[in-house]
Amino acid sequence: MVMMTGTLAVRGTVVWLTPQQGGRVSGPPEPDYDYDYTATAYLPPRTPEDGQAGIALRHFSPGAWRTPADAILVPAKGNRAQQVIPGCIVIITEGVRPVGLLTVEEVNALAPDGTPVVTTAPSFEATVEATPLSTEPPYRHSTAAARWTSKHASDDSPTQPAGV
Repeated sequence: MVMMTGTLAVRGTVVWLTPQQGGRVSGPPEPDYDYDYTATAYLPPRTPEDGQAGIALRHFSPGAWRTPADAILVPAKGNRAQQVIPGCIVIITEGVRPVGLLTVEEVNALAPDGTPVVTTAPSFEATVEATPLSTEPPYRHSTAAARWTSKHASDDSPTQPAGV
């Protein structure tokens, strides 16, 4: 698991939202060899207000609605760390308006000089398997818990045969 406390290099698949979905009116960006698409982004459950990061996308197909892409994520100053693992979704925004979704497939931390810090992030499945199971019963709202645990007079009535 990699915490986004500094710059991260990620690889994944970006899907651009259509104008009807609130995405870019001009459609997917049209980069060329020397051009990176730069925008803002966040990782749910954060929002643009409390988890904004900068993002630069490169090596993606010009004009494609769905394409593999490389990205660099840079957290905004003062934002708390965010878990970035394969399988997580990065919401690409222009301002606060979502325009694309990046599904992360590979994550690498970058040193301050921009060189990769080679670490292997566990897969989403490995992270789930490593999560210890709780022996605590799940939280239930008090009225729901009362409904499940209370005894009602109808619990004592004999069952009626079918069709009566």
